[in-house]
Amino acid sequence: MIYKKKYLSVILIIFIISFLSCSRKKGLNNFISFSGYTMDTFYNIEIVCHRNSKEFNSELKIKKIKQDISDLLLKINHQMSTFEPDSELSCFNNYNKVDWFPVSLDSAKVIAQSINVSKKSNGAFDVTVAPIVNLWGFGPKKSEYKIPTDEAIKELKKYVGYKKISVRFSPPSVKKKMPEIFCDLSGIAKGFAVDRVAKYFDSIDIINYLVEIGGEIKVRGKNKDGDLWQIGIATPTNKPGIQKIISLKNESMATSGDYRNYFEQNGFRYSHTIDPRTGKPISHKLASVTVIHNSCMYADAMATAIDVLGPDKGYDLAVREKLPVFLIIRGKHGFIEKVSPEFEKILLIKK
Repeated sequence: MIYKKKYLSVILIIFIISFLSCSRKKGLNNFISFSGYTMDTFYNIEIVCHRNSKEFNSELKIKKIKQDISDLLLKINHQMSTFEPDSELSCFNNYNKVDWFPVSLDSAKVIAQSINVSKKSNGAFDVTVAPIVNLWGFGPKKSEYKIPTDEAIKELKKYVGYKKISVRFSPPSVKKKMPEIFCDLSGIAKGFAVDRVAKYFDSIDIINYLVEIGGEIKVRGKNKDGDLWQIGIATPTNKPGIQKIISLKNESMATSGDYRNYFEQNGFRYSHTIDPRTGKPISHKLASVTVIHNSCMYADAMATAIDVLGPDKGYDLAVREKLPVFLIIRGKHGFIEKVSPEFEKILLIKK
């Protein structure tokens, strides 16, 4: 699975902002944009309201919105970060027993969804794969890329597997079968955070917004021009470019790819996308996958799962789950686009 996807967000943010302004506008609509840093990546917020809307008639209200979002993201980070030594997740990872460990309801929900996607994808998505990701040098701690031995991979695989963790909601708790189990939620937590920020906007009756965290996006309503939000899917190369522009209507979008974090050795390319079932980088031709869904958390995890599965099995999973999915596949003479039947419906949506 993909350990970090913050590299994808840069092009997406640039493209989004190309349609928008970075300051409040005069005219029929008021527009506000602000950004920040969370969960080892950047976030970008866009809000549009009518000029006389009560949400924008006071700088204090705008300041409160910004502070509320900052507080919300700090809370989620403290629950699910592997970088914070005292986060809920870090404490669970360091717990050397195999009984139930109390966590927040939010953490329990994210882990439960992780297990759900693991089951649907036959283990292609697995939040326990982090030790093997670290072994290859792709983890959060800066280390040299290296090709581990099969013996080293086999040794760590004893502690990898979604069936080795359990979750319950009453009371919210998680447990692991072995003390050495280590969970990393970076392949799903950003999507969850996007959903929570969107839920906050819904609760205060803001009906036109865009939320983006590390490349995972959720939109509602329309942009400042009165059109549906126009979102660009990046071309999977090291150079900036847009492969496809789509109109999103009250949906979430998550993209995973293997083209910005890899190393080459002896003429072979090693992707940071690790297949939890083999403990080795993927070697198929799928360069990028974009998933559309109501839940950004679900889209986030499914994008990773499909990316691991590849262009054929990943496509089959998308069709089976009736997911709108856009695949970009490396061909002999350039990229090949492949879309699921549900994604074809997305392409029919107009501004």
